[in-house]
Amino acid sequence: MKNLISLFSSYRFTHIILMLVVLALIPLTSQAEKREFDLSIEDTRIVLVGKRDFHTFAFNGQVPAPLIHVMEGDDVTVNVTNMTTLPHTIHWHGMLQRGTWQSDGVPHATQHAIEPGDTFTYKFKAEPAGTMWYHCHVNVNEHVTMRGMWGPLIVEPKNPLPIEKTVTKDYILMLSDWVSSWANKPGEGGIPGDVFDYYTINAKSFPETQPIRVKKGDVIRLRLIGAGDHVHAIHTHGHISQIAFKDGFPLDKPIKGDTVLIGPGERYDVILNMDNPGLWMIHDHVDTHTTNGDKPDGGIMTTIEYEEVGIDHPFYVWKDKKFVPDFYYEESLKKDLGMHNSKVFKGEPIEE
Repeated sequence: MKNLISLFSSYRFTHIILMLVVLALIPLTSQAEKREFDLSIEDTRIVLVGKRDFHTFAFNGQVPAPLIHVMEGDDVTVNVTNMTTLPHTIHWHGMLQRGTWQSDGVPHATQHAIEPGDTFTYKFKAEPAGTMWYHCHVNVNEHVTMRGMWGPLIVEPKNPLPIEKTVTKDYILMLSDWVSSWANKPGEGGIPGDVFDYYTINAKSFPETQPIRVKKGDVIRLRLIGAGDHVHAIHTHGHISQIAFKDGFPLDKPIKGDTVLIGPGERYDVILNMDNPGLWMIHDHVDTHTTNGDKPDGGIMTTIEYEEVGIDHPFYVWKDKKFVPDFYYEESLKKDLGMHNSKVFKGEPIEE
């Protein structure tokens, strides 16, 4: 009898240990987190380059908008308060909205637009994973293209692919285009015949963009987002690009090249091995998109800047300029999941 009791006790102990081991092996990310954020829409003024300013409708007063960084499967709630004098919504571009179609953010189809002074709450599950974004869906041709109503929504996968695990540095580049004739006329513009004359990465034109700082051996991920109205051909010098994701979805086989064509609303994730020290240009190969107004050498341009070669070269545009970190959300992406506001993108409030 004692042997039987001893055997039973041993079985129970072993069973408990096995259960604890199984529970320990379940990743925390399998549990859906509930995440709640507050966004305001505010009248602000930002400067694209030099003295070229624009009246914007800015999420939390910044252009681009705050980074929303969540895990695949998270339950997301966003309370949006409209502090401007015009109606707005938010479309969560790329989210499937299974069972939550009324949070898709389209006026006249899924909701009434958020009127001035009102608050609307969006609720949805963060799926699928990938590089997504959010933007207004009222008068998109003006509010998104020329008023800066766009921001990144990055949904981390529960099971990252091997190529993602190699990445050491992560950058977000939101590409957009502007019509200066409507710069300070909110509620107008975005019509056929508009002449686009300013082009930006994260709402800045070269040389007021920032370099991408790396060292040999880094593997960088460029999350390219077409936030404007034009097609952009992003060409990287000195490196082979691996186009690994399209609209957040992994490609079966990454495409190798040196130029990525990005249309409005599209996203491409490009992986590059930093194996060729130097100062290397990244630019739009639609040549008119590298201008500021009627001046050349502007627009959508930046550099990959290896620390091995330094910046003390008399010809280098950023030789004596102060470096501004987090211009590509590279620091925010390292933080815990959540919503990250950034003083880098803050505009000047406009009192109407």
